[in-house]
Amino acid sequence: MDGNRVFGPGLALLGHRGLGRGIVDGIPENTLESFLAAAALGIDWVEVDVRRTSDDRLVVAHNPANADGVFYADITGTEATGDGALDLDELLAALPAGIGIDFDVKTSMEDATRHRTETTMAQLAGVARRESRRRPTLISSFDAGALDIAKELAPGVPRGLLTWVEFPIGQAVAMAGHLDVQVLAPHWGSLRPNDREPVELHRPLEYVVETVHASGREFLAWCPTVKFAQQLLDAGVDALCVNNVPKAIAALRGELATV
Repeated sequence: MDGNRVFGPGLALLGHRGLGRGIVDGIPENTLESFLAAAALGIDWVEVDVRRTSDDRLVVAHNPANADGVFYADITGTEATGDGALDLDELLAALPAGIGIDFDVKTSMEDATRHRTETTMAQLAGVARRESRRRPTLISSFDAGALDIAKELAPGVPRGLLTWVEFPIGQAVAMAGHLDVQVLAPHWGSLRPNDREPVELHRPLEYVVETVHASGREFLAWCPTVKFAQQLLDAGVDALCVNNVPKAIAALRGELATV
């Protein structure tokens, strides 16, 4: 793993949706201002939600529909950006080249009826290949099928499997170990006792991280609290995707300097 690391050698911090989820320091998520503010604070990477419009443009948006319930898959890129969505190319042109990008690709229901070379992931593949020549780049998704398409169309770009809130961590670790991905990215809710898996069903956190590393994958935990982030650091994770970049940097940067 050390010869082909995605995040190494020290722990990496990723800004979730830019500066963080929701509104951080008065700046809304997934806006150009949010991403540039995160970069100005010295973040290592940013996590970028990618969706596709009806005319095959890529925009930065977390949900499949806007606040009015209009699906991005049903409108043009001009309509989407006119309603406030950030054009992906605009972000990439403005973001400093040294900042890594984790493309969180949001497949749509409509991708089910498309050929694999015409899906949302296929639309992103060329963009990811281009960006990987000038910055650290990762393609991640909850959709294992989309990651398979990424392997085919952007084979040189690392891939990461995302798993959802309280997804059983044992299943996530095993699944990533037998998919052709370089990173497992579980939500932090899977890494502590929860309603789906009480304490008696949880392995120690160190054991989980060690097993991921033994399988040849890196470990990216997303959206932990600052308190739990310290436990993740102690367990040896490779990267954290954080919800409040200023707060995370203030709380963790001293620790990161010693990793």
